[in-house]
Amino acid sequence: EGRWTVHFKQDDRFGQPKAYVIFQILTSEVYKTAERAAFAQLYQTCAVDHLEEYAYDARLAGLSYDIQVLPRGIRLTFGGYNDKLQDFAAYVAGKLAGDIESVLPQDEIEFERYRDNIKRALSAFDVKQPYAHAIYYSGLTQQPMGFQYTNAEQRAAIDKATLPDLVSYVQTLWSKGKGEALIQGNLNEKEALELVRTIDSAIGFNTITKEEYPPRVKSLPLPQTSANTIPTRLTVAEPNSSNGNSAAQVILQCIGNTEKEHVLAELISAILEEPLYEDLRTKQQLGYIVSSGVKAPDQDTRTLTLIVQSSVAPAEKLTTEILKFLDGFQGKYLDPLTEGDVAVYAKALIDRKTEPDKTLAVEVTRNWGQIASGKFQFDRIQREAAAVLDIRRADMLEYWNNLYAGDGRRILISEIIPKSGPASSKSPPKTTGYAQGIVRRGGSKSTIELGIDDIEKFRKDRNESAYR
Repeated sequence: EGRWTVHFKQDDRFGQPKAYVIFQILTSEVYKTAERAAFAQLYQTCAVDHLEEYAYDARLAGLSYDIQVLPRGIRLTFGGYNDKLQDFAAYVAGKLAGDIESVLPQDEIEFERYRDNIKRALSAFDVKQPYAHAIYYSGLTQQPMGFQYTNAEQRAAIDKATLPDLVSYVQTLWSKGKGEALIQGNLNEKEALELVRTIDSAIGFNTITKEEYPPRVKSLPLPQTSANTIPTRLTVAEPNSSNGNSAAQVILQCIGNTEKEHVLAELISAILEEPLYEDLRTKQQLGYIVSSGVKAPDQDTRTLTLIVQSSVAPAEKLTTEILKFLDGFQGKYLDPLTEGDVAVYAKALIDRKTEPDKTLAVEVTRNWGQIASGKFQFDRIQREAAAVLDIRRADMLEYWNNLYAGDGRRILISEIIPKSGPASSKSPPKTTGYAQGIVRRGGSKSTIELGIDDIEKFRKDRNESAYR
């Protein structure tokens, strides 16, 4: 009836009397507003705390569980010995969805304690390192609206939260949805379906239509720029006045969705990593934190990130040196490559990708990633390994031209400016005018410039661009 979609795989590798099951109730009720996102965090914290005594005994018996309230719904994960798993999962699901009063604060005093803990955690954002702030703000610019709210929005929302509103939110949360499940381990198909029926009975939600399914997260595309322009730049003041470190991060975004493009990003990253550290850290000694790598914010998008934190150089200097390194990367490190060199990097990547899963839990996590993304490419590792085998030197040069050296590249610079110290510079404005519809451009040398108050407008514009 469209109520559940169940994926099942009987264990034929690890030979243990264990199973892992993941249930997710898809619903659009979770993250509609910053207030709902705050309630999601409150509910998850309260539920875990109230179930801790039972969960402790369960852990001693070899069982485990996890609850996550995510933008697309509620996810329950259970693992352990398969002969006890069904009763354990039924009890936890029944408490969370049926007997909700037992996992929520019993009075205003208890509620205030939980709320205060979350407020403290949100306030701790201010004292994180500048490189973490650079990563956070750059990541925020690529998140669709409704999937992530700013730290300031979450603080304001948690300040207004009340116990009656939390109870109402949780009741709505479990009322309707669409079920997805993955069951793997020492169970047969009949036992797996019986486990789903048990959870379905414990939750008892109403089925939603396909039109009501929450959308999957898809990274927002960064603006395209030509090769002779400075990319989009976001500059934010460091919130911790006692931290004198600056930070700069450069993100190269690839929105290609083929296995070839994905493995090319990883090969470029492998070639780039050591020279970047050698140049900016060892030779120039710009800072102790110099790193790079590939991230996968969703199943299609790949970002190559380069980040530096410094106590001696301002963020503008860090950005200049990162871009200077990238400008010379092809001539110094890609053009000299032979087909044999490419084969060496390719073999190392294949060896890493095809390393067998060490545990059943790792295999389950990998398979769930394919289900959650909607790709269902359970042979993705084999497909990517095959793509690596076909990579040639010309492919790497063409990819680098599309990613960085040529026109149409998608790049974001995020800079964190400290208030004092050798690495400080002029305090950046909270808005460059972008939020009011004014796009600052400086001829052929610069493109979009953003302040912290421009991020929301930028995200809305990129969201419209993505779905136009």
